[in-house]
This record gives sequence, C-alpha cells and structure tokens, in this order.
Amino acid sequence: MRSMHGGDAAVDALSQVRLFAGLDRPTLERLASGVRMRRFRRAEVLFHQGDPGDALFVVATGAVKIMLPSEEGEEAILATVRPGEFFGELALLDGAPRSATAVALEPTETFVLPRDAFRTLVNAEPGTRDALLAALAAELRRLTRHVEELHFLDITGRLAARLVHLAEESGVQAPNGSLRLDGPLTQGDLASMIGATRQSVNKLLGLFVDDGFIRLERDAIVILDLAGLQRTARR
Repeated sequence: MRSMHGGDAAVDALSQVRLFAGLDRPTLERLASGVRMRRFRRAEVLFHQGDPGDALFVVATGAVKIMLPSEEGEEAILATVRPGEFFGELALLDGAPRSATAVALEPTETFVLPRDAFRTLVNAEPGTRDALLAALAAELRRLTRHVEELHFLDITGRLAARLVHLAEESGVQAPNGSLRLDGPLTQGDLASMIGATRQSVNKLLGLFVDDGFIRLERDAIVILDLAGLQRTARR
C-alpha cells in the first residue's frame, strides 16, 4: 500500500468520485495526501465479513463484488462496485464489524481513506455529508427492490430484472441501441445475485437468446431488447 501524496493525478481521480465531487481543489489536495492506493489481484479478498471496519474504499479501476458467504461455500452477491463508487462506509459510521465480504472481480485499484480522515471529512464538509446520505438512501432503495424481487418474482423474472438493472447501471450503448454488459460477469455471478443455480441461469439465458432479448458473446452479454426483458421481469 502506498500513499498518494498530492499530485494532479490523485486529485483529478478523486474529483471524479461522486462522494467528493463537491470539494474544492485545496480540500481535494489535503484528502489526496491522506489517501492510500491499494492494488488487488482478481479474486483477492479486500476484507472479510466480521473484520474491523477501519477504512472507506473507493474503486479507481476494476470492480469489486460485495457478498455474503455461506458455510457451504456458496455466496449471495449484494452489489458490484465499479470505478468512482465506494463501499465500506457502514462500519465507519456505526463502529460495527464488516457486514459483508469484498472480493476483487478483476485486477483492481482502490483509494483507501482511514476512518479518522473519513469522519473528519464528513463532519467538516456538508456537501460530502449530503452525498453520503444520498448514497445510503439509494442503497437502501436498491436493497428494498432486491428483497421485493426475491420474494415476488420467479427465477425467470429475477434474472430478467437483474439484467435490466445491470444494463441501466453499467451497460455500454452501441449505435444500434443495444447495451453491452462487459465482464467480469459469469453465470455463477448472476446465479449468486438472484438466488439460483448456475445451471438454471444457463438455461434461462439460452431462452432469452431464443426470444431475441440478448446475445451471448465470449466475454459479454449484449442486451438486444431491453423492453422485452422489462416485460418479463413484470410477469
């Protein structure tokens, strides 16, 4: 782990993070001097459920999955965090241990902001405090929607809904209107997101291909008919 002492690159990178977007240049420079950069390999654990919460993580490059592991080795994926997004704030706010495990989905770089610096920033900067509250509210709404889908949709509807959400959150639109979901996104990951088996997801993806909703590529899922998936998610 190395410190990001000043430097335009560090300041510019932090300014792109939604949580810090309202900070002026001098404040960003002070923040950059206390932030550290950590690099993680694919599948490397950033922290485990139950670990002490001593820092806020901001994804600079790569992607991180936030998940709950079971004793049998299965997992439930709660969220995927991408560049410019942050995680680990709950343990800093209430002092409780980490509520989930964080794992790098691909080679990933993160900014790490220690607890004391995080709390000082939140107390001193109303804009950061407001951005944090907005992010927490958005996460609560997302989790409420996720619980609703798990309880009231069948597996077909849950997979369709998940693909719609992924397309809306991180899909790259092509000139023909299709939306590309680039990796890392495996069938096992999708299964862990919707509470299903990988075999069930494999079968349903094949049906979605037959219906013209998606196209499967080697490293991506291409959404061809977003409206069709949305209708399937409401059945």
